[in-house]
Amino acid sequence: MAIYVVSDLHGAADALRKAVPEGSTLLLLGDLVNFLDYISMTGILTEVFPMEDVQRVVDLRTAGEVEEAREVMRERSAGREEEVRAEIGRRVTQQYQAVFDALIDPTYLILGNVDNPPLARELAAGSPGVHLCDGRAISLEGERFGFVGGALPTPLKVAGEVSNEDMAARVEALGEVDVLCSHIPPAVPELCFDTVAGKHERGSEALLRYIEDVQPKRAYFGHVHQPLVSSLHVGRTRCINVGYFRSTQRAWRHSCD
Repeated sequence: MAIYVVSDLHGAADALRKAVPEGSTLLLLGDLVNFLDYISMTGILTEVFPMEDVQRVVDLRTAGEVEEAREVMRERSAGREEEVRAEIGRRVTQQYQAVFDALIDPTYLILGNVDNPPLARELAAGSPGVHLCDGRAISLEGERFGFVGGALPTPLKVAGEVSNEDMAARVEALGEVDVLCSHIPPAVPELCFDTVAGKHERGSEALLRYIEDVQPKRAYFGHVHQPLVSSLHVGRTRCINVGYFRSTQRAWRHSCD
């Protein structure tokens, strides 16, 4: 059975159907919905707020002025906070439903920083072929795969962020695996630098220590959409950013070689 790895789907459900053949196994490494694509300027925020406000938010976030970006959204929502919250929630739910409808059986899933954990858990519970695997290891085709979801805290304070301690506990719970799957990369500078954003995203020291100690054959992840380096070795482990799927629309086919 072929195993395909996808990260940073960001709402591209139709492309996922085309990229992963029926009869395969899918490993989905988080960020299922598209709040805002900085390159194409598409996503839920552009459907709810005027484009000039969204562009201002992008400019401020890119400059590291996160609180100022929040203030733009607060000002635009003033007096209709409940309406805006409900509309965003409706569109998030629609995107999640479309994504879960596109998932094959079996899909092994972890969540990313932009995900809504309660909603994702609810939909996964109603999808018999979808397995949430955060902090767990499973055997597939004679190999042991370990899964670590979430991202580390940032000024954005989004729903899928977890503490350093929580991330470390999830890594520790795995035991020894042949293939490590996470949403964020290990804390290797070359893997964490986004060339378009012009900054380092947060990588995990716990993931890096695990790779150095256990030396799995592969470490798959996403999160960094335009990485400076998409693949390198840490000891015997090949660390691979499987790509920003919404942009590439290509699934990474796992090889045990």
